[in-house]
Amino acid sequence: MEQFYKNLLKYIGEDVKRQGLRDTPQRAAKAFAYLTKGYKDDLDGIVNGAIFKSDNDEMIIIKNIELYSLCEHHLLPFFGKCHVGYLPNGKIIGLSKIARIVDVFARRLQVQENLTKQIAETILKYTEAKGVGVVIEAQHLCMMMRGVEKQNSVMKTSCMLGAFRKEISTRSEFLSLIHS
Repeated sequence: MEQFYKNLLKYIGEDVKRQGLRDTPQRAAKAFAYLTKGYKDDLDGIVNGAIFKSDNDEMIIIKNIELYSLCEHHLLPFFGKCHVGYLPNGKIIGLSKIARIVDVFARRLQVQENLTKQIAETILKYTEAKGVGVVIEAQHLCMMMRGVEKQNSVMKTSCMLGAFRKEISTRSEFLSLIHS
């Protein structure tokens, strides 16, 4: 990957031997590997058995989970926050595991629509919840720095599964709580 970045810098007309760029190919390769580490992450290892029996049947919500990803179309960042809610069905998941699940999928080349669905389906798979809701609000540099250059645009996506899809009252409660 280092050689790729070195060639890229040369291609745009840069001098890869100048002081500020000497180590850039190595740093860029390391950064890109980190930003796409979700391909190597193992979900079973991340959840690591942190599923616990519980008689709680009330909605559990984690809001404002920061996320950073790369647009699969332009390799430019998008960033924002993810809100997750689920209705337990005899089990709950460790709180930090939800944020880690968000990171696994965010650290892959993505489109926000798919990211939202992947998070929801994974939480449903591990918790076997009665329902799961995920909402992501993000800003996309591919839309802000290039193309239409709309600086204040925010994309919102949602995925509602189980009771969150079937029961309007459950969906409404979730949406109301994440915006309060």
